[in-house]
Formats: sequence, C-alpha cells, structure tokens
Amino acid sequence: MKFPLLVRILIAITLGVLLGMFVPTIVVRGMNTLCGIFDQLLKFLIPLIIVGLVTPAIADVGRGAGKMLVITALMAYGATVLSGLFSYVCSINLFPAIIDTHQALTLSSEGTKFAPYFTIEIPPIMPVMTALVLSFLLGLGIAFFGKEGLKKGFDEFKDIVTLAIERVIIPLLPFYVFGLFLDMSAAGQVGAVLLAFLKVIVIIFLLTAILLLMQYTVAGIITRRNPLRLLMTMLPAYFTALGTSSSAATIPVTLRQTIRNGVDENVAGFVIPLCATIHLSGSTLKIVACAIAIMLLQGTDESILGSVAPSNELVLGSVAPSPFDFPLMLGFILMLGITMIAAPGVPGGAIMAALGILSSILGFNSDQQAMMITLYIAMDSFGTACNVTGDGAIALIMDKLRRRDK
Repeated sequence: MKFPLLVRILIAITLGVLLGMFVPTIVVRGMNTLCGIFDQLLKFLIPLIIVGLVTPAIADVGRGAGKMLVITALMAYGATVLSGLFSYVCSINLFPAIIDTHQALTLSSEGTKFAPYFTIEIPPIMPVMTALVLSFLLGLGIAFFGKEGLKKGFDEFKDIVTLAIERVIIPLLPFYVFGLFLDMSAAGQVGAVLLAFLKVIVIIFLLTAILLLMQYTVAGIITRRNPLRLLMTMLPAYFTALGTSSSAATIPVTLRQTIRNGVDENVAGFVIPLCATIHLSGSTLKIVACAIAIMLLQGTDESILGSVAPSNELVLGSVAPSPFDFPLMLGFILMLGITMIAAPGVPGGAIMAALGILSSILGFNSDQQAMMITLYIAMDSFGTACNVTGDGAIALIMDKLRRRDK
C-alpha cells in the first residue's frame, strides 16, 4: 500500500470502529489471536531496537570533539528535558478535566472478553532496562576508544533493525490498530477513547505552539532581539516540516532561515544538522502528553487527582503507575531525552525508540504502546515542525555565545 502511514492508521481505526458494531464474536477473537502474535513479536524486537538504534547514535555524538559540540549537545538535551517537564505540568492539570477517569478503560488485551483462540510466546533475549544500559555502555565505549570495527558492526546491525521497523512493524501496525479498535468497538469502549484522543490532539498542538514561543523568548532575551520577529522568520521551516514530517528533509530550509535570522553561516552549518539529530523537544512533549493521557484512560483514582501518590488500579486489579507520581515521570523524561537521539533517522523513530522506556519505566503493555503509536502518528508533523523550528532558537543562542567568546 502506497498510502502514508497516517492514512492507513485512520482507515484501520474507521474500519475497526464500524465493523466492531456488528461482526460476530468469532471474527473479534480471530483478530485478537493475530494481535497477540504481533504483541509477542513487538516485545521480542523492542530490546533489539534499543541496542540497534541507541548504541550507534551515542557513538556518533560522542565521536565529535570540541567545546561547541559539548555545549550544543547539553543545550539540546536541556531543552528536550524542559519540554518534557512543561508537557508533564500542563498535562496533569488539563487532561483530568477532559478525560473521564471514572470509566477506568482497560487497553489491555488480557482484559477483553473476546479472548484469543491461542497465544504464542516469543520471549525477548534481554529485559528492556538491560538493553538500555548495554546501549549506553557500548556507545560511550566505542566513542571513547574509537573502535571502528565495532562501530561498523553496530551500524550494520542498525540497518537490520531499521529494516525490521520499516518492513515488519510499520506495515503490520495498521492491522494491529484495526484489531485493537475492533475489540474496543465490540466491547462498547471506543466512543470514549476516540473523544479523548481528539481532545488530546488539540491540546498538544496548542502546547507545541506555546513551547516555540517560550524557546524564542529565551533566545530573544539572550540575543536582545524581538522573539516574535525571529520566530516569524523561521515559519518557512515550520511549514516545510509540517508537509514533510522529516527533520532531515527540512534541514536546507531550516539552515537558510536560521542564517536569515543573523546567525553566522559556520555556526548555523554546525548546529542545525546536529540538532536535527539530538534536539527533539516537540517529540518529547508529544510522547509525555500522550503517555499521561493513556495512563488516565486506564482509570485513575479520584483521590490522587492533584496529588503525587499513585494508587490507581486497572480493571484487572493490577497496580498501574500514576501520571501524578512526579519522581516516576521525571525519571521517564530524563531517560527519554537520552533515548531520543536515536530517533530521527528512522520512520516513526521517536516513538519507536521510546517504546522501551514506556515499557520498562511506565509499565506499558503492547496494546498501550499501540495506542501511543496511533496518537503520536496522528500528530507526527506537529512534533517535527516544533523540533526543527526550535533548532533555530538553539542556533541563535550558540551564535551569541561564540561572538561573546571572541
């Protein structure tokens, strides 16, 4: 199918909702059986995706040298983490008012009344956290010792993982989403989920706009220039990213508009391509907000709204993490900022790279991860546009620091 992934996802949701209203139980159970197999495959691939993407990404960043690289990388990471914290604060204050937590919706296939006919176990070769620690250790080690042979091996392994994402996970994802919404429609849950999704998408779009205003306000204060004028100059890059949904494809436009904002060509030529790889404020904002929305959809105890004590439970009775548990979410955001450096080179890379920590830190199962992917892809261009436009703000600050050092 040559349709864009977003179109395929929308078709899958529509068909799942409509067919779930009248198809017999045998069809729903059959789809749940196939979804269960995809579930196991995804669990098997997640540690491999982490090792294959994060290891060479850390090695590539660490191999660079110089003060400008270190400062740019720290600034990009700081901006990414702050965007996650901004998203967290806004989400926990806005989403409880628009998401009906009393419905305690269960997004787990284990909680459905349409049980699969059979299941197949495909155990992963290592836990997710083990894969993360291994990736950091190997990536930093390759960068420190300059092991070209090992680096080449992991680059080739990255190609294999990327192929698995492009040829297996992404093509099968619409069918998995179809099965998920077919099950929810048959169980009578789909209306509340779709309404919540629409509200979440609108709020996240507004949050990305506010985030850009904040970033350029900081850049304007540091450079002593009008932030609105700086941001207006970057709008061609923003709208190009909206159309392409690709940070890499937007680099020429981002670079041109950054130079028009008065940034030195050498600084812009260094910062913009680098930040296209390591600065993903918009993507982080979306992932944090979507994760909180999904956690609230699971059903959150009314007593913890506005507090920090996690006490909510799923319909199944298993303890679920609470979006109001700040230490938990802070750890998730800090780890997400590091994991995001593996994202831009792969279609849907940001959310695919985040699946591991969604599972290991927030305890998301495969159905909840599929919901995350669906929400993320529905807003894919918003996050990319926010990412690349924010790169221009970092370039402005770096240019000011370079001029000050001269």
